[in-house]
Amino acid sequence: MCELLGMSANVPTDICFSFSGFLHRGGGTGPHRDGWGIAFYEEGGYRDFRDPHPSVDSPIARLICDYPIKSNVVISHIRQANVGGVKLANTHPFTREMWGDLGAMLTMAN
Repeated sequence: MCELLGMSANVPTDICFSFSGFLHRGGGTGPHRDGWGIAFYEEGGYRDFRDPHPSVDSPIARLICDYPIKSNVVISHIRQANVGGVKLANTHPFTREMWGDLGAMLTMAN
């Protein structure tokens, strides 16, 4: 089963400390080696990063840990594949555009 990290705050808040611990679950202290992703809004814009490699070994995950993310809404996902191959297309969160707004939507179907 996959794991999630989410944050909702009334003021832009730093997620780096929590994310640093979470990424170790992706192949270090946990079995979730099959990809990871993070999505957040920052200064009115949407950003997401995804990687099909274990988060514990990912240079992209280290970049996120060092980047001072300040956001009201953050969601991150580490994957333990049970359906679908280990590839970028199967990492979460997925994004969809709806009514002209780009937003993050996490689906639980692996």
